[in-house]
Amino acid sequence: MGDINLFPLYLSFRVAITATIFSFFIGLPIAYFLSRGKGKLLDFIDTLTNLPVVLPPTVLGYYLLVLLGRQSPIGIFLESNFNIMIVFTPTGAVIASAVVAIPYLIKSSKTAFLEVNEDYLNAARLLGRNEFNIFCTVIVPIAWRGIAAGITMSFVRALGDFGTTLMVSGSIPNKTMTMPIAIYDALQAGNKIMANLLVLIMTGVAVVVLFIINMLERKMKRG
Repeated sequence: MGDINLFPLYLSFRVAITATIFSFFIGLPIAYFLSRGKGKLLDFIDTLTNLPVVLPPTVLGYYLLVLLGRQSPIGIFLESNFNIMIVFTPTGAVIASAVVAIPYLIKSSKTAFLEVNEDYLNAARLLGRNEFNIFCTVIVPIAWRGIAAGITMSFVRALGDFGTTLMVSGSIPNKTMTMPIAIYDALQAGNKIMANLLVLIMTGVAVVVLFIINMLERKMKRG
């Protein structure tokens, strides 16, 4: 059976955490922007942000390859000027995971922002607070549960992504092979024992993560 290589587990967590951080800082402003008004432009942006949810992973991965591949304008610029390559690297895995995870944060946060009573915002404006201050001190404290739910869903989605990550970063052992890809490779190689072990590890990790998240949420509600 051989020793169990835990690198895919380590990489999966590293990729998921980094992708969630990117999703937070990119998705939260978008969610707030979408919650503040109406119009065809906002409807278009809203639809665009939800595309990763409905597109097949292979299609989404193909778009990312076209956009970030070595022959793309972005890929050529990054490689020629900074010697940076996106595809078939851990960076590519982070970008792929962030793209599939960010819609969940945007949707959950947007819903939470829409539920904030406008009277609170108007009262803060009458007190002379600027919009950024209102966002940080009024909106976020009220909408934090929805934001936290979005962060949680983004992390879990990034942790379990397979198709898009495989398309963009490949399955290079000890470099880009995340846990879902390692499970797939074990099955392809006919190593069911290893696949079962990896599945059990991934399931156990997911249960522990969800338990910790639920415990923190209960403490926050009490506090």
